[in-house]
Amino acid sequence: MSFPKLSHFFLLALTLQTIFFAGQAQSLEKAFPRLDSLLKVKNNKPFNGIMLIASDGKIVYEHQEGSPIPGKKTPFNENDQFVIGSVSKQITAVLVLRELDKHNLNLQDPIKKYLPELTMPWADTVTIHQLLTHTHGITAVDEPLAYPAGSKFNYSAIGYQLLGKIVARTSGKPFSELSNELFLLCEMKNTFDPNLKKHQRLVNGYIEKEDKRLHLEKSPLDEFVPAATLISTARDLVLWNTALHTGKLLSAVTYQLMITPYSTRQHVFLGKTDYGYGPTITASDNLLQIGQTGYIPGFVSMDYYFPQTKTSIIMLENTAWDLNDLSKTFSYHLQTLKILKETLLQK
Repeated sequence: MSFPKLSHFFLLALTLQTIFFAGQAQSLEKAFPRLDSLLKVKNNKPFNGIMLIASDGKIVYEHQEGSPIPGKKTPFNENDQFVIGSVSKQITAVLVLRELDKHNLNLQDPIKKYLPELTMPWADTVTIHQLLTHTHGITAVDEPLAYPAGSKFNYSAIGYQLLGKIVARTSGKPFSELSNELFLLCEMKNTFDPNLKKHQRLVNGYIEKEDKRLHLEKSPLDEFVPAATLISTARDLVLWNTALHTGKLLSAVTYQLMITPYSTRQHVFLGKTDYGYGPTITASDNLLQIGQTGYIPGFVSMDYYFPQTKTSIIMLENTAWDLNDLSKTFSYHLQTLKILKETLLQK
């Protein structure tokens, strides 16, 4: 047995990995001055939050602007927690798909099989697949379907709320416990279901109202957890992306199911957008982009991953401006995403 050859192999692999990371990081550096200029701009509706870029799981750019209390001088901390809005959906989707990998459920089963307490006739026809892809037609658990299940797309929270109940039933554990186990697996030490009351560093959210000023938002967080109100940090979401997209959480076959486009809609500010199980899937200019934006009153979020370059971009903000025009609410997010994509596409 020749250990020196084995050692040389690993040394070569490590060297190649280091060269790749150094080259990728150097390429991404071209975007940093533009990002700094954008996020530091002084106007009456500034960016207020944390933004970072990671390459192959390593943070190469991190920018904190503003304060947990808008207008104050206390800076953000890397461990400050935010409500992540619809980014929660891909986490719930992974919990569902992990139950699939354990053979605890079937995506084509009617949801009545897992939630027998549902009394409407549609419970016998709506499937888990349709909940995951927003094609179920459910508007309320005690109302008829808005359209035949599977016939059209309508983005909603209720499907993911029901998915949260299904995984609790199939796993035998509360959603809060099941999700916490997943976060521990990913080493996400600052990410929680709000029902666990472990969000001591959660910043307050603020929304612009009719008087054009920011007001503290006090909506409860424990009602829509699987769909919209998980709590995390920018750095923890890098850990999430790395674990999810490197095969740590799902089998290879199931991961491919997750990132396969099943439905399409004309997004209000992203344009034509495909949906997999949880995240959106976009492929333009031969650049695959997986992830989503999220909004919950007072919090504006974005988490995208580019698998070809192993690049993550995370933005968490605790101020929401221009709620009558979401393209303006997400203005900084869309501009940073554009800058990053232009950089990644440079030869």
